[in-house]
Amino acid sequence: MRILLAEDDKDLNKAITWQLTGQGYSVDSCYDGEEALYYGKQNIYDVILLDRMLPYREGTEVLTALRRQSINVPIILITALGTLQNKIEGLDLGADDYLVKPFDFEELLARIRCVSRRSLVLNPLPDTPSYHDIRWAAQEMCLTGPSGNSTLSKREGDLLESFLHTPEQIISRETLLLKVWGPDSDVEGGNLDNYVHFLRRRLKTVGSSLQIKTVRGVGYGLMAPSAD
Repeated sequence: MRILLAEDDKDLNKAITWQLTGQGYSVDSCYDGEEALYYGKQNIYDVILLDRMLPYREGTEVLTALRRQSINVPIILITALGTLQNKIEGLDLGADDYLVKPFDFEELLARIRCVSRRSLVLNPLPDTPSYHDIRWAAQEMCLTGPSGNSTLSKREGDLLESFLHTPEQIISRETLLLKVWGPDSDVEGGNLDNYVHFLRRRLKTVGSSLQIKTVRGVGYGLMAPSAD
C-alpha cells in the first residue's frame, strides 16, 4: 500500500514516515500544500494523510481541489483543530476521517485500515490474488504458476500488482513509473523496460501462459492468451 503523508512539522513527518515504513507501507512525504496537491493529483495513492494547517495551501484547500478532480482516494485529515465544527467541516469537504493531534500511532494505523476497508473505489487486491493461471502472495513475495513458484523482488512485485489491478488493459509508462517508483524518483524509462523483462522471465519460470504486451511509446499490459 502506498501512502502520501503531508505534514509540515518535519520531526513529526519523519517519525510517522519511519513508523509507517516499519509496518510495510510505502510512504511519500511532503511538507506543504502545494506539494501535497501535486502528489495527490498523480492519483497513485491508497491513502492520503493530510495535515489541515499546511503552508502555501491549507489542507482543506488541497482536499477540495482533489475531490473536484474526482480523485476519490481515502483522505484522513490530521490536525490540532479538534472542535466538533472543525470535524464536521472537514468531513463535509470530503475527508473520510478526522484525527486530532496528539494521537497514538496505533490509532492512526487502525484508521488507515478502516478507510481502506470502507473505500469502494480502491478495489484492493485480495491477500493472494489470482488471475488466469497465476497466484500472487504479496506477504511472501511469491508468484505461483502451473509449474512452480518464484520469489520476486519488491520492484517486480509492485509491477505485477499494478498489472493485476487492471489486467487486459494497457497501462501507460508514466503511470507504471509513478506506481512502482513514486513521484520523487528520477528513475529512467529504461529501468521500467528492464523490470518488465524480468517479470516476463518470472512468468515463464512458473509456467504461466500470460503475456506482458508492449504498445510501443504507450505502455504495457498483462494479457491472457486468446481463446482462439
